[in-house]
Amino acid sequence: MCCASTTPDPDHLPPHPGTYALILRCPRRRRVRVGRLGVLPFDPGYYLYAGSAFGPGGLSARLRHHVRPTNKPHWHIDYLRTVTDLHHVWYTCDPVRREHDWATVISALPGATITARRFGASDCRCESHLFFSENLPSYRSFCSRIRRAMPVHEKICVCYYTIHDRSARR
Repeated sequence: MCCASTTPDPDHLPPHPGTYALILRCPRRRRVRVGRLGVLPFDPGYYLYAGSAFGPGGLSARLRHHVRPTNKPHWHIDYLRTVTDLHHVWYTCDPVRREHDWATVISALPGATITARRFGASDCRCESHLFFSENLPSYRSFCSRIRRAMPVHEKICVCYYTIHDRSARR
């Protein structure tokens, strides 16, 4: 159910629809204006964001958008990307929208807490799609919990990134 890729190039990811989780690292305490959510504090540590890619280009296009911070933020996560490094991505090619289920599973990972209510969840009933952990979250633990919660689930892959954005050090 799990697979690993060391190719950090989103162009090598499938252009299929799917669900993903960005695992971001924030090196120091920051305050960031996040659209209508206002100015939010972000502590040093790891942030997990559950999202989906069902538009044109699927996972490849969406993750290409998330790899580098943007100057014109569109989604809540775009604002947070200006002060974080992309550590790795968990993803699945699946025609079923699973971002809400993934958010539920991520919220139950050891040490995971909601950092900003409604973050990434302004169009659903989830409390949040963004979670904080002081320690790097476990991919294997996530896969195991997904397997228990949803026995019928496509393979979950991980793509490791070594990109460290200059923006996170400002």
